[in-house]
Amino acid sequence: MAGAAQILTDNSLLSRLDRRLYRLERFLALLSGLAVFALMILAVISVGGRNFFNAPLPGYVDWIEQAMPLIAFMGVAYVKRDGAHIRMDIVVGSLRGRPYYLVELITTLGILLLMALLVWGTWAHFARSFDFGAPMWSRDSSMDIALPLWPAKLLAPVAFFVLCLRLVLQVWGFGRALVTGTDRPVAVPLVVDAATLAAEEAGHVSGRDDE
Repeated sequence: MAGAAQILTDNSLLSRLDRRLYRLERFLALLSGLAVFALMILAVISVGGRNFFNAPLPGYVDWIEQAMPLIAFMGVAYVKRDGAHIRMDIVVGSLRGRPYYLVELITTLGILLLMALLVWGTWAHFARSFDFGAPMWSRDSSMDIALPLWPAKLLAPVAFFVLCLRLVLQVWGFGRALVTGTDRPVAVPLVVDAATLAAEEAGHVSGRDDE
């Protein structure tokens, strides 16, 4: 699908790693979408049961709590790779060449540092919940139907770790582009102008999208 950025590829090690990680990111994004669809089905069942049988789905809120990390976090690395996340690029979009690579390198390093801290913190949060010696390996559970909470708590560090891998590749890509000064860096999102974006969207609508 056409977006606000484009990703160039070649046969380099960086590009090959980028494409392999992208397969994992797409799979996690698919899981996130399936979770949204599953919650829609559960909502229909719960509302239908309440209206027609006066018996809503037991533990509906518990299942929503379990699915929220899957919905909220699993697609983050996917949109980061494609440059499809919400960002203010009024200034960055006007930069070209080494100034653009430098700004992106600095901001990506900052995000990587933040996400590394979040991986550490969310893993510690998961570790406090998980216990091999407890029933269902959990020290805590949901309030209604007592679902173990550690699976939901594990999703956050997993998703953030995948995002860290993506950020490492982008730091590598922007760093290499900054050193070489190339105008065709691979494995990093490049902001495109409005005309190019319109052409890509037209190609996508007409069925000629190459992706």
